[in-house]
Amino acid sequence: METGTSLATLTALFGAMVVLAAVPSVSVLTVSARSAALGFRHGVATTLGVVTGDLVFIVLALSGLALLVKGLGDLFFVVEYLAAAYLMGLGLLLLRSRGGPPQARRSAASLPGSFLVGLVVTLGDQKAVLFYLGFLPAFVDVATVTLADTWRIGLVAVLAVGGVKLAYAWVAARTGSLLGAGAGRALEVTAAGILMAVGVTMALNI
Repeated sequence: METGTSLATLTALFGAMVVLAAVPSVSVLTVSARSAALGFRHGVATTLGVVTGDLVFIVLALSGLALLVKGLGDLFFVVEYLAAAYLMGLGLLLLRSRGGPPQARRSAASLPGSFLVGLVVTLGDQKAVLFYLGFLPAFVDVATVTLADTWRIGLVAVLAVGGVKLAYAWVAARTGSLLGAGAGRALEVTAAGILMAVGVTMALNI
């Protein structure tokens, strides 16, 4: 384990985050679903929510507050259940609203709402907690990390995780825009199903 964040450490961290962010996951499915159903802007907003959640966990891990998270113990399931219920509710709303004109549905959708979806997905994912609390110490000595190091690691996360999720969002949005009206409606049903399935999966894994 290296002390501090040298260029080699940051490069290795960036590569690992890119690979892990590219692996199909709850956040990938959520970003893709929102982008395909509502457009690239919503994919961007959802990505920002995911990255913000990652930054929260990075700060917790590097500031020594990891013990606080572990201390929550069984109380953490409340956050997870709320996140799961929120995602299932969004899926149902998207399913019920698919009968209107696509442009009207996209105009009615909220960008802050998409951001919240990404944030909730990340904060409610216990795997994300375990990932950051166990992953970062393998690259840096958290006992010697400075404020400047924290900013550098946060920037690496933004570029690595955000870049990969934006790529997924762009592909999903392009796929949705290239499809005809009938296929587009089918894609929205699929997106709604994905959101509900993600919520159910989170609830069952608690």
